[in-house]
Amino acid sequence: MKAIVCVKQVPDTSGKVAVNPDGTLNRASMATIINPDDKNAVEAALKLKDATGCKVVVITMGPPPAQGMLRELMAMGADEGILVSAREFGGSDTFATSQILAAAIKKYGVDADDVVFCGRQAIDGDTAQVGSQIAEKLDIPQISYAADVKIEGTTVTVKRALEDGYMTIETQTPCLLTCIKELNEPRYMSIKGIMGCYDKPIAVYDYNTLKDDPLIDPTTIGLKGSPTNIFKSFTPPQKGQGKMLEGADKATCDELVAELQKKHII
Repeated sequence: MKAIVCVKQVPDTSGKVAVNPDGTLNRASMATIINPDDKNAVEAALKLKDATGCKVVVITMGPPPAQGMLRELMAMGADEGILVSAREFGGSDTFATSQILAAAIKKYGVDADDVVFCGRQAIDGDTAQVGSQIAEKLDIPQISYAADVKIEGTTVTVKRALEDGYMTIETQTPCLLTCIKELNEPRYMSIKGIMGCYDKPIAVYDYNTLKDDPLIDPTTIGLKGSPTNIFKSFTPPQKGQGKMLEGADKATCDELVAELQKKHII
């Protein structure tokens, strides 16, 4: 049994966001973090490892420096890493990305009792599409928005979060689950994990590694092969400094009205 986790290195949106002329993010000039929902997916896989002793494999698509993120996840407890990296893959939208990741997962191998974990969505795109598209291209069942997961043998039972409640769904492995932050609390790296993470293997899958898979079609991967067209990307202007009014008396209300009138809001 294996737990395969798709993770993404995303820009730290609390800092500066840089955009290229073609509308894509200039990731090289921005600080990066592990996508928060993906850390919940990694924790779900590590809990499965704690319970069953299964292997945890983390896989990401990105530039060579993304290996550092994989090492961090190995320090948390993951056993292996796969970096999917090639110029031909650059600029891929969700459709193209899911094709490439699905091809990489097939290359590594999906057995009858394996589970693929993904985060609900990435904070840079907020589409929540890649996980479900990977499942479709792997031809395996998928359950999204997992708030609780129980795995017994080849049976997977998930409490799925909805807008107005929950629903319980049961499926069989192999399957794909997308995880939300309410599922768990990601663990920290351990000292032992940090010391040993560089002894764990990372495989690099480039274009030549995956090109024979039917999903790797040059016309449907990368920026040129992506069906999504970006109309405009920009950094939102910074908001002005707010002003707090203390008190709940008539004088405070008069001050508030005066401020709103000054700004021509009323």
